[in-house]
Amino acid sequence: MKRASKLALAFLCLSVLFPVISFSQQDQSSTSQAPDQKEQQSSRETEESSSKDTRIDLTPPADDAKKHPQSGAAVTDAEENGTDIQEFQPWDPHKAAKDIEVGDFYYKRKNYRAALDRYKDALIYKPNDAVANFRLGECLEKTGNTDEAGPHYEAYLKILPHGPLAADAQKALERLKARQAKDTGGK
Repeated sequence: MKRASKLALAFLCLSVLFPVISFSQQDQSSTSQAPDQKEQQSSRETEESSSKDTRIDLTPPADDAKKHPQSGAAVTDAEENGTDIQEFQPWDPHKAAKDIEVGDFYYKRKNYRAALDRYKDALIYKPNDAVANFRLGECLEKTGNTDEAGPHYEAYLKILPHGPLAADAQKALERLKARQAKDTGGK
């Protein structure tokens, strides 16, 4: 008996909180709106943004063409040069940091070829990584590719001109230039 009364009480509470509305009542209420109200509502939707603020006029100023005469050239050049296809580069700084870490592991064990590959991988996932550029320059220098090492030291200095390895990068560039002068002068 107690269980039946508890169920009845629960049903009564639910029916008060969530009254049952038939679908036919909902359909009648939505179709009973006057056509004028629907037109007013749709015109309001076009005039106002979703946040109920008024829309902002985005048209350029009247003297915009005079002040920026070449601004349309960039758009037309882009349209003439190709299609709308854009290349996406993978960007994952966490993977780049992990590649640098593994590259450092190989570098400490004097496995410069493996370290070189890891630093290159790091630069794929984060092209402007200063440390990867510096370490790649070091590996290229250790493997005898001094011509390719210079741009990576320069890239480090471009990214972090006053960074912790800036002095080492400057010394490496001077060393590479001296070696290049010696090689060209001796021939």
